[in-house]
Amino acid sequence: MERIAVIDFETTGITPSSHCRATEIGVVILERGQIVDRYQSLMNAGVRVPGFIEQLTGISNAMLRNAPPAERVMNEVNEFVGTTPLMAHNAAFDQKFWDFELGLIRRTRLQKFACSLLLARRLMPSAPNHKLGTLNAFAQLPHTGKAHRALADAEMAANLTAHLAKELRGTHGLRELSHELLCSLQKVPAAKINEHLKKHRGF
Repeated sequence: MERIAVIDFETTGITPSSHCRATEIGVVILERGQIVDRYQSLMNAGVRVPGFIEQLTGISNAMLRNAPPAERVMNEVNEFVGTTPLMAHNAAFDQKFWDFELGLIRRTRLQKFACSLLLARRLMPSAPNHKLGTLNAFAQLPHTGKAHRALADAEMAANLTAHLAKELRGTHGLRELSHELLCSLQKVPAAKINEHLKKHRGF
């Protein structure tokens, strides 16, 4: 499978706006099932972190006071990622913040997002639930650090993506995998995924 950039944001809320911004980003570059590069930074967007978010993530207002400006971080991470296809766990969330933060520096996303959450729902139906930590424990994947910190979560999502790729090859007999294929599979109804995958065997 080609190079994929797996990203994770920590934020001050759920929907990006002038009052709800990213506080940290982590990016892991996955190539042929291996992590080959990483990027991580706190980012100061000039908004206050609510108390419950600080408790969840461990990211405090004091930490962000000395963090680099969000604009600088997004310019750096945009250069780091380039046109590499994107992946995230619950990608709808991270995509919103990626697009919003890029928009503030007058940049536009050029590539699609694949979603390891949607893929896991189809390829790991016996998991207790499809939260990132649960899936990693269920698949006995490496512990990457504190949950709800961007780089640790990005690494977990990258390890999960590599695991899903192995499942597609080993269990379902797919020879060639691509980001485009992952994007198409996540749209297939879960009940029809096995039938759909049969069409791709041997390719």
